[in-house]
Amino acid sequence: MAKEKRFQFKLKINLWTVLLGFFVLLFILPLFFSAVDMKGSSEKVEISRALADIKEEKVEKIMVENERIILTYKSGEVKYAVKEENESLSDLLDKADIDPTKVNYSVIDQSLTKVFGEILSIVLPLGLMAAFFFFILRAQSRGAQDIFSFGRSRAKLFAKGKQSVTFNDVAGVEDAKKELEEIVDFLKNPAKYRKIGARTPKGVLLFGPAGVGKTLLARAVAGQASVPFFSMAGSEFMEMLVGVGASRARDLFAQAKAAAPSIIFIDEIDAIGRQRGKGLMGGHDEREQTLNQILVEMDGFTPNDNVIVIAATNRGDLLDPALLRPGRFDRRVILDMPDKEGRLAILKIHARGKKFAKRINWERVSDRTVGFSGADLENMLNEAAILAARDNQTQIEEKDIEEAATKVKLGPAKKRLQSKEDKKITAYHEAGHAIVTHILPKMDPVHRVSIVARGMSLGHTLIPPAADRTHETKSRIVEQITAMLGGRAAEEVVFDEMTSGAANDISQATKLARAMVIEWGMSELGPINLGPEMGLGDFGQLEWYEQSPVSQAMQKRVDNEVKKIVDGCYKEALKIIGAKKKTLDNVVEKLLEKETLDKDDFEKIVGAKKVVK
Repeated sequence: MAKEKRFQFKLKINLWTVLLGFFVLLFILPLFFSAVDMKGSSEKVEISRALADIKEEKVEKIMVENERIILTYKSGEVKYAVKEENESLSDLLDKADIDPTKVNYSVIDQSLTKVFGEILSIVLPLGLMAAFFFFILRAQSRGAQDIFSFGRSRAKLFAKGKQSVTFNDVAGVEDAKKELEEIVDFLKNPAKYRKIGARTPKGVLLFGPAGVGKTLLARAVAGQASVPFFSMAGSEFMEMLVGVGASRARDLFAQAKAAAPSIIFIDEIDAIGRQRGKGLMGGHDEREQTLNQILVEMDGFTPNDNVIVIAATNRGDLLDPALLRPGRFDRRVILDMPDKEGRLAILKIHARGKKFAKRINWERVSDRTVGFSGADLENMLNEAAILAARDNQTQIEEKDIEEAATKVKLGPAKKRLQSKEDKKITAYHEAGHAIVTHILPKMDPVHRVSIVARGMSLGHTLIPPAADRTHETKSRIVEQITAMLGGRAAEEVVFDEMTSGAANDISQATKLARAMVIEWGMSELGPINLGPEMGLGDFGQLEWYEQSPVSQAMQKRVDNEVKKIVDGCYKEALKIIGAKKKTLDNVVEKLLEKETLDKDDFEKIVGAKKVVK
């Protein structure tokens, strides 16, 4: 049927072309032939001269064409003459006694050309208008067809065996891999599970912060299971037309069932899976209709369908509870930032295909990158390769990795024009952080001190955690607040002045102190939650919230406790800076000279760090 329509359309187009060409030819052909003849006449002569040449028998051929006479001379020349009187050329030739047998009359009726021209001037605009409306109607018809096709799924299909990513390409999320390996086994050996009475899980929700490998894991499942893999982003369900998202959901699940066993992967499902009843458009907006359809499709599966839905999000707190109940997303796989061993495995994967120096200590790189996600690590190694290539190196050195790690977290170095006074203040501020951190026994060693501007900061002091910690103790938190205030303390001791550069340090220190008092019960007020009361779901979603029930008197005591903690930490920072003033000056002198001090350079000045665990 589609071929017949295409043939009819081509036939119509050809008919329009033929008709238009016919009218154009009718109009221009006479003019064309006339122009050809004119091109052959190289010279115009007076009519009297032409008649004289004919009498003198210099002319071999005579042709009369409407109002002119064309002469072909015996010498080969071609000339033409146009009549100047009212008499016709035939009368002029008779008066000159020219033998009529020698004259060839080729008359073009100009009136006919004129008639065709007038007809064309009427028909051509009408034809063009008809063609214009024809194409407009055709475009509208095509638009209507596109509207009906909106309801079709736009999922990208990765056919069986076409997905090259496997579990060997995923590292740092071993617990999640084990969960998903079972899903692969369900798809490969469904009979084994049905035999014992187990049903195939209907959905797997991958939840975790950005960059930990949720999408990569889903692709690995598809590659490992070797089944059709339908991939679609949550936002792709949505359109202006109400009902399109639900229609696409139906079509997507229909395709997956037809290709079973198969996998449906919905990335960023929070775009359509947000909790219902809290939108501005009520309960019947497009997003909620789409979510309702997905809920119905997932809950309507039978064990024989062998279709598993995998969804990924980093905002699990926004998801509707109906999505998370058993029978829909049966499994929730939570992905965290990789630990030391995980980072080491990820580094080895992303180091493939890159030329690194043999002396690189990957254990130290793994320790340096606490808090980095898998995406951060990949980006870091890529930036290191770019830095090495820019410096025309043949290998990537550890210094390139160090600079890349700093760039990933803090941004590229900026060459800001600073006065000597500003540079000196920045140096003392950062050295103050570093000295206080170095002296406090439970703080991790200083990794780098720099007065090179990055991002919004004029300098930085890097203190990466020496280990992956789950819990923080009161003494460590107090030392963190003290180290944060080390920069302000150095400014006061050295310059007897305060600057605005400590604004962020003060803000972070105050937040930590307030959390100690109202959340963690680490003050003299005791183990009481003095903050707002709230109920949180499995993914941290806020289920209910109440303002803090504490009285004004208790709030005043909270504020006093916060101030007491911050004041105590600041006094300790001032005490350390005062005692280590000479060491502080030595660090600043070296900083102004080199701009950046790594751990070894710093400890050459201040001595080795004594860490108390």
